Amino acid sequence: MPETNSLSQHFLQLEDPRIARSQRHSLHDILIISVCALLCGAEGFVDMEEFGKAQRECLGQLLELPNGIPSHDTFGRVFAALDPAQFAEAFTLWTQSLRKSLAGEIVALDGKTLRRSGGAGQSPVHLVSAWAVGNRLVLGQLRTAEKSNEITAVPALLRRLELAGCIVTLDAMGCQKTIAREIHEADADYVLALKANHEVLHKEIQTFLDDALDHPGHLPEASRHQTVEKDHGRIETRRYLCTGKLDWLSVRGQWAALRSVAVVEAERTLGEKTTRERRYYLSSLPPEAPALARAIRGHWGIENSLHWVLDVAMNEDQCRVRTGHAATNLATLRHLALNLLRQDTTKKRGVRTKQKIAAWDHRYLLKLLAI
Repeated sequence: MPETNSLSQHFLQLEDPRIARSQRHSLHDILIISVCALLCGAEGFVDMEEFGKAQRECLGQLLELPNGIPSHDTFGRVFAALDPAQFAEAFTLWTQSLRKSLAGEIVALDGKTLRRSGGAGQSPVHLVSAWAVGNRLVLGQLRTAEKSNEITAVPALLRRLELAGCIVTLDAMGCQKTIAREIHEADADYVLALKANHEVLHKEIQTFLDDALDHPGHLPEASRHQTVEKDHGRIETRRYLCTGKLDWLSVRGQWAALRSVAVVEAERTLGEKTTRERRYYLSSLPPEAPALARAIRGHWGIENSLHWVLDVAMNEDQCRVRTGHAATNLATLRHLALNLLRQDTTKKRGVRTKQKIAAWDHRYLLKLLAI
């Protein structure tokens, strides 16, 4: 691999978990073959071995491979033993080198469970990931013991990231005073979804904002915004209202840098059926409804552009890898491959199609690796 390749350089910093006498294949070679395999549609360790054998000539242009292609057992043992925190840190540092500075970029944090990674008394792996909406990059991820532990994992992940000037969005699990403070101390803003896990606060804000939304004359200074989307016979109207008038809010001083509260009413009409749902938010942003609408809508990008793609294009939810740290490290590899595929703009195609092109065209694969 050329020394100028950013990805290769970050891999070189990883500590090999194997004893020296068992290192027939270099850790660097194993990692590069794994990334190439995932870029071409591989899903597990057997696929990595078969990809390596099929593409031995192409890989020989990048790597020395003194003992040929590693077996699937070698791939499995290495990723089961590799320190996942160190691998995730190398991934985050590499991603920061790709990231472009965007004023007010939305960084969405959300969790995802690798559903088939548990078994025999072992809980499935749950990861909290940070998705940069404008850059279309996974910035980092952190494993938690269970979904409920997102509350403690999110601050740790936030400290790893460069967030100054960003807008950090989280769902109701992340709507915590400590997390709001962490984001504020990182010189970033926040938009936090509020639900009944803060029962008293939720009820207080719901009562005040519902009245303002239903009776515009009751809060004339509120900022309002509306969007209408039509798709496949469905009409979705979203009405946003936010206010910086917070003297009525009993816990205002307990939330760091709190400047506004907001409500979004989503009205969906499909045929003769219409449904309505209201959601509520706390934010350190000024009370400007269009800006808040952008952040709130941007947050769902982590579901549509990350989690959905991992399941549909990379079949993540069907992966049964469970030994040691293998499931967590394989998830990091998928994020890495997805970042490379997303950063290429020469092919106006979806992720799955780009994987096929990489498998068919070695020049395109090498181009992806050079990003």
